[in-house]
This record gives sequence, structure tokens and C-alpha cells, in this order.
Amino acid sequence: MINTFKGNSWKYKDDVDTDVIIPARYLNTSDESELAKHCMEDIDSAFALNVKPGDIIVAGENFGCGSSREHAPISIKASGITVVIAKTFARIFYRNAINIGLPIMEHPTMPDECDKGDVIECDLGNGIIKNLTKNKEYQCAKFSVEIQQLIQDGGLVNHTRTKLGVK
Repeated sequence: MINTFKGNSWKYKDDVDTDVIIPARYLNTSDESELAKHCMEDIDSAFALNVKPGDIIVAGENFGCGSSREHAPISIKASGITVVIAKTFARIFYRNAINIGLPIMEHPTMPDECDKGDVIECDLGNGIIKNLTKNKEYQCAKFSVEIQQLIQDGGLVNHTRTKLGVK
């Protein structure tokens, strides 16, 4: 099972809502690559142009607040982000992220001690976040084996297909 992710951080503040994660004007498509092109553009115009596969978003409280659209976590995952770390998540975003296979981790102080570009390593299986740039380690709640498998399978739909033996 893939449990560890490592990448450069993109740093955001509190209350990043789904309307800035993926603006409503782009909700006329479900094409993941098209959504990725516009991810975060209203809060960070450089994001979609400069995000690299494996990068990690670090944010403050209430990440993903706003509407319940799945387009928000889908656009983040499609952009190449492997994990989102925040102080707290809006509950609907939290569940949508898990359902589409986007790992998320909560920690109350780690985001305050992180800067944009820090190299972050996340161990989902053990609930450990490391800021390799600052040589700091944080313990957080770990996902159950079942949730880790769901994430590895690429989300709830793919996980269900795998369990049913359907391709």
C-alpha cells in the first residue's frame, strides 16, 4: 500500500472555499484535466501553471468550505497535488476528498510552521507529517487500513469496482 507522499508545499490561509478552489464559471465540465487548468486561479494565479506532480497543499482552518461540489477536490487531485494538509476541513470537503481518493491530513499547528516551497513528507499509514525543510515532525490521526485502501484504489467508485471485480 502506498502510504508516503513527498513534495513541495503550496501555502494558503484560513477559509479557502470551493469557489476559489475551482471557480463556478468552470463547473460546466467534468473533464479533470480542464478543471486542473483552473484550480486555485482566483486565489493564486500561479498555481495551475507551476504546480508539479507530487506537490502538497498546506492551509489553515476550514479548508474547502462553501458548496458541496466534488469538482473542488477533483481539480486539486487532477492538478497533481498528492495530499492536502490543513488545520481543519469543511466536513463535506473532507468526505468528498476521501471519496475521490485525495488524501487529506489535519494538524492544528503544522500549517503555521510551514512556508511555501517547504519540502513535506506525509505518512498516511502512521499519521506522520514531516517538514523536511525545517526538520520538524508532527503526529496526527492516521487513516484506517480501509480508508488507505480506498485512497490507493483512486476513490470510492474505483474501490467498489475493485471489490466487485469490475473493470
